[in-house]
Amino acid sequence: MGELEDAVMTRVWKWNRPVTVREVLEDLQRERSIAYTTVMTVLDNLHQKGWVRREAEGRAYRYEAVSTRAAYAAALMNDAWAQSDNPAAALVAFFGMMSDEQRQALRDAVRIVQGPETSEAAQAGSPGENPGSARETGGR
Repeated sequence: MGELEDAVMTRVWKWNRPVTVREVLEDLQRERSIAYTTVMTVLDNLHQKGWVRREAEGRAYRYEAVSTRAAYAAALMNDAWAQSDNPAAALVAFFGMMSDEQRQALRDAVRIVQGPETSEAAQAGSPGENPGSARETGGR
C-alpha cells in the first residue's frame, strides 16, 4: 500500500465515521498540495481493494473503513513477507529491528494465537527437557 493510501486511511480511521473526498482533501492539503481527483482516485482504489465501503450521498460518496487499523497493518506485514524469497530470513531481520516492547508484544501475540493449552504445556516443560523438540518444530 502506498504512502498516499496510508495517509487517506489514517484520516478515515481517525474520524471513525463516513467521510467525503472533500473532507479528506482539505485535511491532506494542510500538509501537501494535492488535487481533488487524486484523493477521489485513492478512495476509489481503496474501495476496489476492499479497505473502505462507500455509500452514495447526492452526487458524491461517503467512505467508511471496513476493518481496523490493526487488520490493515497485519495485511501490510503479510504482503511484505509474501514478497520475500526467503521468508525466514525476512522474519529474522524484522525481529532484529524490533524494540524490546515490540518483541514482548510479539511474544504476547504468539501466546494468544497458540491458545491457553499450548501456553500451559510450554510452561509445564523445562528448557532442555526434550532437546530434539526445537529441531522437530523448525526451531520455533
